[in-house]
Formats: sequence, structure tokens, C-alpha cells
Amino acid sequence: MGIDRRTFIQLVTGGVVGSLFTPVIWKSLDDAAIWSQNWSWIPRLKYGAITEQASLSKFGASPCAEIVKSVGGSPYLTRGNEGNDMSKGGVDAISAGGPQLMYSPSRINGPMKKVGEGKYESISWEDAEKMLSEKLSAVKGQAGKLAIVSGDATGTASEVLSGFAAEMGSSDCYLMPGEEQGAAVALSSMGGKGQIGYDLDNADFVLFVGADALDSWGPVVRNQRVLADNRPTGGDVTAQYFYAGPFQNNTAAASDKWIPIAPGSGAIFCLGLAFHMLKAGASASVTDFADFKTLVMSRFTPDKVEKAIGVAGADMAAIAKHLMSASAPVVIAGSEFGQGAGAADVIAASALNMLLGRVNKKGGMKILPELPTAIEAAAGRSELAAKDFAGYLAGVAAGKVGTPDVMMVYEANPVYAMPQTGTLSQAIAKVPFLVSFSTYMDETASVADLILPNPTSYERFDDAQTPYGLGAAMLSACAPVAEPIYNSKATVDVILGVASGLGIDLGYESAEAVFQAKAEKAGADWDSLIEGAAYVSDSTESGSIKFAASVLSKAVSMPKGGEIALAPYSKLINGSSTMAIPPLNVALVSKFELQGSNLLVQVNAKTAKKLGKSEGSIVKLSGAGGECAVRIHINEGVMNDVIAAPLGFGHTAWDVYSSGKGENISKILTVGTESGTGLSVWSSSFVSIA
Repeated sequence: MGIDRRTFIQLVTGGVVGSLFTPVIWKSLDDAAIWSQNWSWIPRLKYGAITEQASLSKFGASPCAEIVKSVGGSPYLTRGNEGNDMSKGGVDAISAGGPQLMYSPSRINGPMKKVGEGKYESISWEDAEKMLSEKLSAVKGQAGKLAIVSGDATGTASEVLSGFAAEMGSSDCYLMPGEEQGAAVALSSMGGKGQIGYDLDNADFVLFVGADALDSWGPVVRNQRVLADNRPTGGDVTAQYFYAGPFQNNTAAASDKWIPIAPGSGAIFCLGLAFHMLKAGASASVTDFADFKTLVMSRFTPDKVEKAIGVAGADMAAIAKHLMSASAPVVIAGSEFGQGAGAADVIAASALNMLLGRVNKKGGMKILPELPTAIEAAAGRSELAAKDFAGYLAGVAAGKVGTPDVMMVYEANPVYAMPQTGTLSQAIAKVPFLVSFSTYMDETASVADLILPNPTSYERFDDAQTPYGLGAAMLSACAPVAEPIYNSKATVDVILGVASGLGIDLGYESAEAVFQAKAEKAGADWDSLIEGAAYVSDSTESGSIKFAASVLSKAVSMPKGGEIALAPYSKLINGSSTMAIPPLNVALVSKFELQGSNLLVQVNAKTAKKLGKSEGSIVKLSGAGGECAVRIHINEGVMNDVIAAPLGFGHTAWDVYSSGKGENISKILTVGTESGTGLSVWSSSFVSIA
């Protein structure tokens, strides 16, 4: 019996991609639980009162509001919080196993210091904080001597780190690369302030350009719920979706139309559409409209665009017409794997939204205000997001930027997750004193000089403000659901204490006080937040934005052609940039992505023939930063001259469920520089095959 398209979409948007709307994933998890019932680290259920408490999970790529069920004070089950609009009642494939991840064999039991290569010794928190204080005291007030990177783009904890860095005299505080980085640079280039968002709930036609909304772009779980709500099985369809990208990922499969375009060509595609819209009379009252029109009509004509990306002029005209005839269209651009796309794609997509008159309109692109900072010395959200950590590390590796004496890493794993890993991890290796605040023994923690484990989000106070891509400014928060299982301590409390000892007053004495102050400054009710409600603001930034034609003119160039492009993709089943494959997800990894310890990459038959390869062939992919040995899988859902490769594999740390499985594709990504913005980019990476 075949599966028709509607049934396939129902499966994809109903839970296979990770939002867990249907029983399918729960049956799979049940099978995995049976298979793994003898794992030694699985805790035995306690007896006691059964309770439920609202919480906030940060195990996945985007925060999920949850209801955690506990017995005798020990969490054992979680479900989505239907009353919180941040994730609309959904739970991702990592967060679904959150209670089990509290007991992961990868968890760090307490503070440790390195005593030899790969050897650690447990120490007390008093000694650990003293050791940190001494190292920080030696660099206080010296520019370039302290660097901090955070993997939490939405939490006020990153404000604490940013404010601490500023008070220490350092400007080197960064977020790990993500979609928000390119968007922040794009909005600044267009003369705007705040944060870009998109009102998917009320859009009737959505064109995703590169952005894999169902697996790696923006608030993934919420995106899945919105798509399911707008396309109910057996109900009225209220929105259409088109996807432009290099292969049929889950977003493409769930869309009405897939338009094959090469990785990193989103800006060319958008400006090619702009040609047809301008020709049809579209305009905007913006200062640089004339410059933008001249640029598009001269450099992005149908023949030039077709030669560059392979989409015929007639097809481009039809898509443009579809956009212009919709009542509430919106165009969303991003990376196919959630990072490295730069600013040009977002600027070009924003230009289409401007031509459509869809900025700050219901169902359109929104310019959202930033919530006030809780820490006076901290950088603003967009300022911090725009800072280029990849560029900083590249400078350190090349000797063009001074190596810091101390680097602190919070909720991030840059040794594993940065592009061109071999090169950029060398920069981290040069740092004399590396501090990891990781909850788990990841690749970065395993080479750190000092490890100060952070509790899980179920064991600490935390918050999340306006995950990138949301159509409204929001704030959610949580209180601990359980006491810390191991000897961990909230990083915010550690930083506040160390800062005080160094004579730095960040304004608060505890993490709880910081998060409560954030809520108050935003105008939210703290008690309501920790009870599971979300604060939602409908306000948008006033003022207009421009086309940034001068930036586009420099940043967008036509490809040379003839090369094999690498199209990485991310799936939450396989973990994230901060989380390895959750043990309960091991049984769910696709046989078309991992067989034993062999990673599989996907090409179509024409490309395989061109390369002289066939199904199962073992090949070596080489990029600027290294090489990966992989097997070929033939998939006609990949466009010509493209290799689709899954991220999330090739770990060298963590546990037996993740370590030694496949290859880390980030090794072969090539970091370049985007002309016009100077931002590091790696979505247009090419590889050689042997």
C-alpha cells in the first residue's frame, strides 16, 4: 500500500520531525526504553507524592515550555505546556527525554581540575571558585585577556556573562553561531533596531528560503505546531508553504512545492524574485529604493539568475506572482542547518517583504523590541548576537588576534560544533586556562583546565526571551523542579560570587534575583512566569528600514559553478550543537544516516554517476579544515552536484551512545568572509571527493 502526499505530510508534521504530536514517537521511545531497560545508569523510580510543575527545557535547539511530572521529588515524565505560547504545547525529540538526561552517564558529578592530559581530579566548590578567582584577578582590567562564549542565546544568564566581561574590561563576549547572528547584522545593515521575527500563525503563504523551519530554523517545535494547525488533516487548509533549498528535508517534504537551489544561493533566488515583482510594479517608500531597483534590474535578470541557480525565469515569475497575489505572504530566509548563512540572505528576503508591504503587518515580518536588560553593563541582545565568534577564533588561530589568558564556555561545545573544526579548535587549544560550565562531559569540557558543572534546566532557575523567529516578543521562566542530583551549581550564582570577590557589583546576590529582575523590567509577573505562563508583547519597533542595496551589491555574487556543494542538515533526533545523541534516541537514528560507525551522505544518481560512485561506496570528503570518510546513499530528493550530510555525529566525548558514531561534518565546512558585512560565513562550502 502506497503513502499519498497528504498522508506523508501528516506523518512529517505530526511528530516524525520531533514535535511529538502523535503516538508514533512515543511508541518508538517505548521500544527504545524496553531495549535499554538494563542500562546501569537508568534510575529506579521512587515512591512518594506525584506532582506536576511547569518548567522550561533547554535541551534542544530552542526552548520548550513543559509540564514536568515527578514522584517523590524526582522528575520522570514531561509533556508540552499548552498554556505557553513560546512552544505552543510541543516538545522536541531531545526535551522529551529530559528527565532521563538528568541521569545521563555523561553528566559531570562535581567541580574538577585537570591534573594531566585527559585526567581530572575532583575538588570542592570552594577550591574551584578560588582557582577561578585567582585566574580572573590576574587578567582584570586587561583588554583581550578574557574571552567568554555562551550557547544560550535566549537566557538572561548570557547577560550576566556579558556584564561580567564588560566589568572585567573585556569586549570579547560572544554567542555561539546561529541564525540570529546573520539576522542581527542584517537588521543593523538595514538601519533597524530590535530583533527580526515572523508571524507564521497568521500568514497564508510562506516562502522558506534555505530556512529548515521544521528541524533547525527558529523556534522549531512552535513552527511544527503552527504548520499542523494551518494544515489540519481533514480540515480546511489556511496556509501554503514553498521551500527553496538544495534537498528535500522535512520542511521541503511538508511544503506544497520544493524549489531546488544550491546551498548559499538564497540571496540570488530572492533578488531574482524581486526582479519580477519590480517589473510588475512593486515599490516601497524607502530612501535607497532607486539604488535597490537599479541593482536588481541590472544584475539579477532572469537569464543571469537561471544560469546561476538553475531556476527558469518562467518558474521564478510564477513564484513572484504567487507571493503578490496572497493576502498575507511572508518570506523567511536562513541557513539549511541553522548557522553560517551570513546577512545577505536575510536582507534579500526582507527586501521581498518590503516590496510586498509585509513589514510589521499581521502574518508578515516583524521588527520586535528587545526586552530591557537586567544587568546594567551587559550588551543588548542584538549587539551580542551580531558578534562574530568564528571570526574571533579564526583570528586567534592565525595569530592576528591575541590569545586570551582565560576563556570561559557556558552551555556550549565549540571544540565540537564550530565550523572548520580542526582550525578553530586550535585557537581554543592555545588558551592557557579554559573553563567549562558544561552539565555534561562534552568535547570542550574534556579538554578544559577547570570544569564547573551547571545543573540541568530542571534543577535551576532559568528563563528564555524571544527565541529568534518568533512573531512577538516573549519571556518565559522556570524555577527548579528538583534538587540537583549531582554536586553542581548554577553558573549565574558562580559568576555573581566570583564577581563580588573581585570587587565587581553586578547588582544581584543570586540567580533567582537576576531572573526575577528581568521579568520585572520586561513588565511580566514573575509568579505567573514560573507557574508556566508566557509574557507576550504585541509591540513592534517604529521607524522604517532600508534595502541596504550597497551591502547587497558587495555581498551577493554569482557562483562559479562546476563544484560539489556540501549541504549539511540538522535533525533533533540526532542531538544538537550542545547535546549529543540522547541515549533514548539511539534506536531512532535513520539507517540512511548511520550504519554501525559509518556515516552516510546523500547524493542523487546523476551526481553519483558523475563522481563514479554507487550505493554504499566509501568515499573521502575533503574541505578546508579536514576530511571525513563516509558512505554514499542514493536519494533523488537531492539536487544535482550537492552532497547532503547529517550533523550531530562524530563525537569523541560524551558516552558510548554517541562517541565514535560516524563523522563530524563540521570539520569539512569552510569558513569565509561575507563581503559588505565582514561576517564569517560557511553555508557555501564545497568539497572534493576521493
